[in-house]
Amino acid sequence: MIENQHLRSSMNNLVISPAILSKLRDKHGVERREVEQAFENKCGTFLLDEREDHKSDPPTLWFVAPTNGRRLLKVVFIFREGKVFLRTAYDADAITQSIYDAKGR
Repeated sequence: MIENQHLRSSMNNLVISPAILSKLRDKHGVERREVEQAFENKCGTFLLDEREDHKSDPPTLWFVAPTNGRRLLKVVFIFREGKVFLRTAYDADAITQSIYDAKGR
């Protein structure tokens, strides 16, 4: 699995495509810096997204963490060749939070 230290040390390896960045802003009201803060503030492990329609190679991973403004985000990404490829990030709902609290902390 991915070392937390590797991801936290620098978000220079965070890759957000223009289409994803646009979706983050327009649909979810999330900025790149908020995603970076969620990575920096993460306390727990990355969970594997095992839903059939979300399976990928390399696997899709996710976590829930607060931004510095205390906004709880669900962050979904793929880790490949030393880079974090963001798939999406949005406000975590109560169900997502409870799943992460039970399995990721």
